[in-house]
Amino acid sequence: MRWRILALLFFARIGLGFQFQTLASVGDDLVVAFGFDYAEIGFLIGLFMAPGLLLALPAGFAGRYACDLSLAGIGLVALTLGGVVSGCATEGWTIGLGRLIAGVGFVFGTVYFTKMIADWFDGREIATAMSIFVVSWPVGIAVGQIGHVWLAQTFDWHAPFLAASIYCGAGALAMFIWYRPPPNLEAANSFSPGLSVSLKALEWRLVICAGAAWGLFNAGYVVYLTFASKMLIAHGAPTLGAASVVSLGSWLMLLSATLCGMIADRFGRRDTIMMVCMAGAVIALMLLSVPGAGVPASMLFGLLGMAPAGVIMALAGQAIAPQRRAFGMGVFFTIYYASMTAGPPIAGAIFDLHARADEPLMFGMALFAAVLPATFAFRHFKSNAPSACRT
Repeated sequence: MRWRILALLFFARIGLGFQFQTLASVGDDLVVAFGFDYAEIGFLIGLFMAPGLLLALPAGFAGRYACDLSLAGIGLVALTLGGVVSGCATEGWTIGLGRLIAGVGFVFGTVYFTKMIADWFDGREIATAMSIFVVSWPVGIAVGQIGHVWLAQTFDWHAPFLAASIYCGAGALAMFIWYRPPPNLEAANSFSPGLSVSLKALEWRLVICAGAAWGLFNAGYVVYLTFASKMLIAHGAPTLGAASVVSLGSWLMLLSATLCGMIADRFGRRDTIMMVCMAGAVIALMLLSVPGAGVPASMLFGLLGMAPAGVIMALAGQAIAPQRRAFGMGVFFTIYYASMTAGPPIAGAIFDLHARADEPLMFGMALFAAVLPATFAFRHFKSNAPSACRT
């Protein structure tokens, strides 16, 4: 049953990445249509994450009063509505409004999808399950990198937003029809006013480290998605061809992240895995600056750089006891959203300085490198805590 639930959540969560990628895929069209500069495009990309700064904690607290399915469903409905608002925009500010509405949905969807997986796989193959689960996000992005560009070229920039909304609506319908909570966790099956929102000191340290690692990792990924294609275009690649090459990294992550999670569950050695993979991410971004190296760089990025996504995400489930998990996920994602809100505008501003894609890619390298100290700190706190403080 738990693997069927994982498949359902995987399908629904693809919509989050599919909706997120709309703005990055049609950014050049919006520059022409509304006169944006690339710092503003970066701001609109990051605006999708901005509601999480204010709503991640309240979203986690809401688990005391509503079931996981209702809150996740609300998220998918908001993602649908936000895409419609952006897709029907006639003025620039309406694009931002739609991104904010979709961002609210992203908060609830992200918090409760992750909690559902943690509840279903608590103590059983959690890194493997999270590794499979997290690649739903890059799958949605990869489909968007090609599909949104094709839709924009075939129709216009409105079409990608509307297509993503249709998918999110279908995901919401599927969730309400087929999702079932884990039978051994009453908190996931009903209203939960007894859930605690008071984390232990160790849990605070662990969840801060986990959130920082996940936020930095994803901010680096967004820099890759936004500027790798610009580097390939600067080397002479056509727009659709560059998008296809860059999406290769996201597609390969399907395989690499799953294998990485299985290896971590079976053999451990998580710190070694992280060092090798983050070195791969940095080298891949460096290779993008070499003419003709786009395909091997994207392959390296997908096969190695993005492989530990599930291992990092699993830290959230390992940091917090089940009875405090909903609120703890709110803390985790608050830190994540702070990183994701700040990262794209900084990268966009760096690009605006000299209109060179290699400079924001260097910023992406720094983000991936910074994942290591956060994960090492998590292991240090976890391994040195008294056993009585770990539950």
